Amino acid sequence: MADPKGFMTTPRQDWPRRPVGERVRDWDEVYVPGKLLPIISKQADRCMDCGIPFCHDACPLGNLIPEWNDLVSREDWRAAADRLHATNNFPEFTGRLCPAPCESGCVLAINQPAVTIKNVEVAIADRAWELGFAPPRPPERLSGRTVAVIGSGPTGLAAAQQLTRAGHTVAVYEKDDRIGGLMRYGIPAFKMEKHHLEQRIEQMRAEGTKFRTSTAIGRDIGAVELRARYDAVVIATGATAWRELDVPGRELAGVHQAMEYLPPANRVCEGDLEVSPLSAAGKHVVIIGGGDTGADCLGTAVREGAASVTQLDIYAQPGAERDEDTDPWPTYPKIYRLSAAHEEAGELGSAPAADADARLFAASTLRLTGDADGQVRRLHLVEVDASRRPVADSGRTLPADLVLLALGFSGPDRGDGLIEQLGLELEPRGTIARDAGFATNAPGVFAAGDAARGQSLIVWAIAEGRAVAAAVDRHLTGSSRLPAPIGPYDRPMTV
Repeated sequence: MADPKGFMTTPRQDWPRRPVGERVRDWDEVYVPGKLLPIISKQADRCMDCGIPFCHDACPLGNLIPEWNDLVSREDWRAAADRLHATNNFPEFTGRLCPAPCESGCVLAINQPAVTIKNVEVAIADRAWELGFAPPRPPERLSGRTVAVIGSGPTGLAAAQQLTRAGHTVAVYEKDDRIGGLMRYGIPAFKMEKHHLEQRIEQMRAEGTKFRTSTAIGRDIGAVELRARYDAVVIATGATAWRELDVPGRELAGVHQAMEYLPPANRVCEGDLEVSPLSAAGKHVVIIGGGDTGADCLGTAVREGAASVTQLDIYAQPGAERDEDTDPWPTYPKIYRLSAAHEEAGELGSAPAADADARLFAASTLRLTGDADGQVRRLHLVEVDASRRPVADSGRTLPADLVLLALGFSGPDRGDGLIEQLGLELEPRGTIARDAGFATNAPGVFAAGDAARGQSLIVWAIAEGRAVAAAVDRHLTGSSRLPAPIGPYDRPMTV
């Protein structure tokens, strides 16, 4: 604890964002380059070195937050990087993409703004790369065992890196043409520029991990055939089976799933396309769904030059402060949060009909109507109460040339035949069933991440990858020294 009074003398200061008018003209990350490092040591001083650091429990990775806060306050970047990487394979991902449940569990957050844990984390990660503190760590010897990892999102990459470092020969199979899963084509570049992903992939290649892109297991290679090639298989395909909107007019042209809309926009940034075929330029856009995926669509549509963008959230607008009755500390509270995309839409007036920023709260879609050519033109909605019952005389319409469905995901996509070919058992909600050791009913086949847990946060995905790697290592060798931060049945803290 470098400054025992830091939490009393230093106010919270977040990484400043670039001006809205500047950042919506490009796809670069929204934060001001170089403005984090000058403030971060003092922010790390705010860590109280509490006797029981609840931030550990709030984060499924078990990040050693007080330890690396103290090291950052002393500007010992090498030691801070070592402590950070001891529990997290990809802190530059989580430092940019995670909603930071650790900050909700910060003891200081009981009655003050929490420590800027997420900003400290990303500062350490970026400094580690700049100063050469994240070199490849190839194994000293090979085990002679082989593992196939299906899926290259955060779970698959974390599992592959852990197993490679343990000495196993690992190949990662990805159905898309580039590695990264949703981090590649689902997350917009203004939230995380792709060079952060590329440097980790190159590190993993140098350690010995093999990557096979444009290969859908179940279609391009039979799942049974793949299983026969390897000593173990890890399924980390994510939960990509999107939820549908069952309302009249769903069949109209111009109504698309969020994950049909976001990948082409990312491909424009990758240089694959000049213009997205689903570009929002000049269109009135309505996004149905109030979560992070909807916010990603919002920021993308603003940058593409939409005529208007409105996001519908079926829940009532939350308050600015934690409700101690429903969301007591240290749980992750449902409060009003202003993402970069919402800040942009609010400042630019992108949704003139919205309640706040670009969002209409307590709004439920009734139907969609279109023109004579079958193109969507209007969205009809109604206000709902806390029980989602329509409020009388609250109906209204919005112009809608492009409607995006961001309603979440129900489980792994079954289109490639992977699940059926291996005869995998499923849970009632559609996720892959597994036992306490992450093993499925198919011998030698393990499941981890959203494909088995269900839709979750990136920190849970990485924790799953690390835990399943330990389970596979134990299966192959009889024991394991790899860390297993969570079990398959662990869940976030709730009331």
